[in-house]
Amino acid sequence: MKHLPKHLRPRWRYLGVAIETWPGGALSRGPFQRALWYAAQNLHGDAGSAAADLTVVRFAHDGTRGAAAVRARRGEVERARAAVACVDAVDGRAVGLRVRGVSGTVRACEERYLQAATGDSEERSVVFEDADRRAFARGADVDVETPAGFVGAAELDFPD
Repeated sequence: MKHLPKHLRPRWRYLGVAIETWPGGALSRGPFQRALWYAAQNLHGDAGSAAADLTVVRFAHDGTRGAAAVRARRGEVERARAAVACVDAVDGRAVGLRVRGVSGTVRACEERYLQAATGDSEERSVVFEDADRRAFARGADVDVETPAGFVGAAELDFPD
């Protein structure tokens, strides 16, 4: 079978998506893709989600932060951004997603938006609610583990 001529091939745009979760386990590409499809289908319906044709082409998550490159058809970038904004949980774990930018090639998306999205986290012991608790620090952001779950804080919230 012959390839389509260049002017008839579909045109794609790639969204660089930053992913942030509470500490405690890495996400994988499959559940993230499924959550993205469900969000697009619930927001735009079957025809709209098929027109956007969202596909995760690159994915990395280290347990707290990560990044993904999401492919969408060229005229459907706004629908794709809206669908990404509707994803609030993956496999029952709360996630925060942010579209860092849009590019025309996977390579440009990786170089511009995905390299800086992941970061190292450091495990610490902090005093929170009058008790020693385990915390994960990423720069000035600190996630403190409590019996009820994680609580987001900043380094300024902890006295020296």
